[in-house]
Amino acid sequence: MRIIEDISDFIFLDDPIRKADVIFIPGGSYPEAAEEAAYLWKQGIAPVVVPSGMYSIKLGVFAGVKSKKHIYTGEYRTECEFLTDVLMKNGVEPDAIVGEDKSTFTKENAVFSKQLLDRKNLTVKKAVICCKNFHARRCLMYYQLAFPDTEFMVHPVIFYEHGEPVNKQNWFRSQQGVRRVLGEVERIGTQFLDAFSQIEDDVIKK
Repeated sequence: MRIIEDISDFIFLDDPIRKADVIFIPGGSYPEAAEEAAYLWKQGIAPVVVPSGMYSIKLGVFAGVKSKKHIYTGEYRTECEFLTDVLMKNGVEPDAIVGEDKSTFTKENAVFSKQLLDRKNLTVKKAVICCKNFHARRCLMYYQLAFPDTEFMVHPVIFYEHGEPVNKQNWFRSQQGVRRVLGEVERIGTQFLDAFSQIEDDVIKK
């Protein structure tokens, strides 16, 4: 059905990866995005990795490690602390990690990462975003708003729910996949009303 294909193409992004200045990891309690970011760092894709996140604004505390608990066993206080441990356990040097540990949702992941890099005088002309696959569009939109002059490449990782993959090819075949993907569509529609007003103003000024 075309409507499923259209939603799939909108939500699930996957760009060719080239050399960049930074690899961003939006906050979360799953290790896979940070593991993939570590792999890209070791391939020389970017010299700096920026994990982000304190904890979910809904919970008020770190949610706990959601997968591979036998590997990542620390008493993590924040998502950033957890993701930093994942990066280091997968070979990323500590001095290549610039962690942001104050944000509590995706918009703050992007905005606070921008403020942090500005304070460190780090210019980001090209960047990679490593994130859950169904979260790709919203991550791109927020990071692009925070870094309007940066070229972004989205590098998603497959998300597993109850041991089953949720991806572009099958999300519409399960209730959990439908909830995840249509939930993203809804959030994009509601969260970006103010953002698009800002974009419209910028376009008019130009």
